[in-house]
Amino acid sequence: MTLDDVSLSLAAGKTLAVVGESGAGKSTLINAILGLVPCHAGEVTWKGAPVRQCRPALVMQEPRSAFNPRLALRRSVLEPLAARGAGLDHDRLNTLCAGLEIAPDMLDRRPQDVSVGQAQRAGILRALIAAPPLVLFDEPLSALDAVTQKHTARLIAQLQREEGFAALIVTHDLGYAAAFADDIAVLRAGRIEELGPARDVVDAPQSEYGQTLRDAAFALGALERVS
Repeated sequence: MTLDDVSLSLAAGKTLAVVGESGAGKSTLINAILGLVPCHAGEVTWKGAPVRQCRPALVMQEPRSAFNPRLALRRSVLEPLAARGAGLDHDRLNTLCAGLEIAPDMLDRRPQDVSVGQAQRAGILRALIAAPPLVLFDEPLSALDAVTQKHTARLIAQLQREEGFAALIVTHDLGYAAAFADDIAVLRAGRIEELGPARDVVDAPQSEYGQTLRDAAFALGALERVS
């Protein structure tokens, strides 16, 4: 999927949710921000500089596969610090573990020895350990059961308030976006169909496709569930 004339902005401490069906271009957008695919026009910047300079962090869609199965989670979680040549702040690690409800011994296990929800929380810990100003979330709830989805969504929101990072979340879940994002961009076939404050996009969508997503979310009970 290619992106066509996609223009988005995100302020520090705010959350932008990019919502769309499978194949809409959400993963391509993540890859473009990370520099994994080239931009043939335009540029991706953070505070006026190339975005790579701020070293954005990524929370991947599949929690267990995001980690090396041969390594204990602790070693993988601390990789961003090693990549920056930074030492470990034990107080920060303990604070983040407490916020994510990660038991001290969990990080000594391998990915296959923890639950999917625990692996996702470890993935969030790895993303935040080096205090990046921008965190990208690629369908962060899709692999989780309904109860764990709600819990994880609230943990992410709480940590964002405490840490102050900007969050870009790509998701197919309009209910999640409505509950936790400041702004929503509706993406379809590589183009932005709609962009605005979350409540406006949900309450009064201006595009036919936005209306379709909203109606589908209500039919599934998604908007009622998270509101």
